[in-house]
Amino acid sequence: MLEIFIFAYCIYFLVHIYTSVMQVGFVTKAKNFPPVILEDNKYKEAASYSIEKEKISIASTLYDFVLFFMWIAFGLEILDGMIQVESAWLKAVLFIDAFIIINWILGLPFELHSTFKLDKKYGFSNMTASLYIKDTIKSGILFLIFGSAVIAGIAFIIESFSAWWIWGFVFIFAVIILINMLYPVIRDKFFDKFESLKDKELESKIEGLLDEVGFKSSGVFSVDASKRDNRLNAYFGGLGSTKRVVLFDTLVEKLSHNELLAVLGHELGHFKNGDILKNIGIMGVVMFVFFAIFGNLPEELFLSMKLNNEPYAIIVVFLMFSPILSFFLMPLISLISRHNEYAADEFGSNLQTKEDLVSALLKLANENKSFPLSHPIYIFFYYSHPPLVERFKELGYDIHEVSSKALEDEEIKEIINE
Repeated sequence: MLEIFIFAYCIYFLVHIYTSVMQVGFVTKAKNFPPVILEDNKYKEAASYSIEKEKISIASTLYDFVLFFMWIAFGLEILDGMIQVESAWLKAVLFIDAFIIINWILGLPFELHSTFKLDKKYGFSNMTASLYIKDTIKSGILFLIFGSAVIAGIAFIIESFSAWWIWGFVFIFAVIILINMLYPVIRDKFFDKFESLKDKELESKIEGLLDEVGFKSSGVFSVDASKRDNRLNAYFGGLGSTKRVVLFDTLVEKLSHNELLAVLGHELGHFKNGDILKNIGIMGVVMFVFFAIFGNLPEELFLSMKLNNEPYAIIVVFLMFSPILSFFLMPLISLISRHNEYAADEFGSNLQTKEDLVSALLKLANENKSFPLSHPIYIFFYYSHPPLVERFKELGYDIHEVSSKALEDEEIKEIINE
């Protein structure tokens, strides 16, 4: 059984590397063609950022591959020997907390490089060392308190029920719903500064837009995202009574009222089309399948990893191997998501105008340095949103005449041509 899991991980690793290599080659080639959608300097800069980011991803994937086999070969056995306690739930908490913390420490060089070197090089990150340390400490405390409580809960369920995976699914699914409800509140209390919009005219327009589509929220807030990052973004956070509209201060600064309303109109399209509930449903089905698989593993698997068939071992196997299943399910989920994005674009453009939405997307693409082209196989595996070129085509936007040189390349032609 372990051999099957290792084989699946190797396939996952090879596909991951292959798609990244193809993406780097594709963007490197596309970088030298006349700009599409983005301004000339932003086009080349976005391409360079995309290439560098993907190369880091390749290095990180290779690193994770080595770590995976180190855990399998001796790491889990050593950690098991170090944590000797009688209580099954306490052992699960200590073992899983240690496993996650060790992996975080080992992956820290990549995180620090991305935050303090790559993102600063391209003008994204405003993160300071002191703010990073504060965020890390707060995140660590929240994880140790609430994460440990969730681990203890699932360990108790495994110990108490023969068909534990059914009740485990119900418990974790409820936890995820609760996290989604509390997310904006947690961000407000521990990380970000939420403020009512200073621009009362804009606030009035947004509230009118929300009333128009029947979206009830607890308020419209601006958040000081620029203290960490210069990217533009907005989101609807929370569920039920905690729902709120959250605008990054960078977005409020860069977009006009009509452009901002068009962006929110797109997000409201997801609400009006029931995409939020659909996504929750899809997530529930996927999680149920995961629990059904990992809840019925043979004892031989744990013995071959030199672990006992106990809660701590079941949870760590879930953590190590569920990303493989997620990766190969993502193309289907992303396909559904891309379809929903087109529908949300249409809703948002009708709520405002296509010109407003196109103008907003152009600013978002240029400010966020989002390269508008990607290799088809990379889109297949990773894109939950359609490529910018495709979104603009659907909105009837002429991405301007692409040079004949660009159209000579079959890979570029496949994406740019109608």
